Amino acid sequence: MKTSNSGHKLDNVIDLFTGKTYIPLKDTRFIRLSPELDGLEMLYSNEASSDKLFSLKILAWGLRANGEVVGLVPWLNDIVPCTDIQDPLNGQWEGYYDSGIDEIFFEAPIHKVVELETAAEYYDYECENPQDIVQEIPDTIGTHAVLSGPDYKSLILQEVVSWRLHNDGTISGMLIDENKVESTPVLPGDECLYAAQSDDHFRYFFQHHIANKIKSKDPEALAAISLLVEESSR
Repeated sequence: MKTSNSGHKLDNVIDLFTGKTYIPLKDTRFIRLSPELDGLEMLYSNEASSDKLFSLKILAWGLRANGEVVGLVPWLNDIVPCTDIQDPLNGQWEGYYDSGIDEIFFEAPIHKVVELETAAEYYDYECENPQDIVQEIPDTIGTHAVLSGPDYKSLILQEVVSWRLHNDGTISGMLIDENKVESTPVLPGDECLYAAQSDDHFRYFFQHHIANKIKSKDPEALAAISLLVEESSR
């Protein structure tokens, strides 16, 4: 038996898991990306420090099939919309931030909206497979992937070269397979790149300031990362 939603509105249907208005997945998938090149940030808070706001550099702005534009950040083991972040300490999104003019705002900048809508209309690809590559943008914020070593007791840091948007709306952080490098520098689109999320040893994404603490063997950073890796390996 088939049912149809034609003629019925879904704006009064609530998703039991998110508490938000139900929107079909096909409408929320990303269809176009635009790198954030002016240093705009995401602000968020958590229960442990309720009187503070924390910030992360925005990687890109994403256009959904339904026309919505949101900021995107590498967050734990994925890249997620700023408005949807879920911090382990019950963190939540508090807005976007422009440090240049010390301003907090809550909607995507109009110039990014126009750019994305125009580009999506111009690059109207016809793809057959969910994993077909629609777009690839370079990483501009120093994102690193943390992978566990072969023994699962050590940590390996790898720089993310680029991010690939697939036809099904998923986004993959691309790492270098050193065994397949034929020329340098390795640029977006190179055949030696592979998706971090496809690696069984992949654990988390971190921006450069955290990665630098790990590289310098900062005790607190190493302890925190080790705990996260242990929990994710269970």
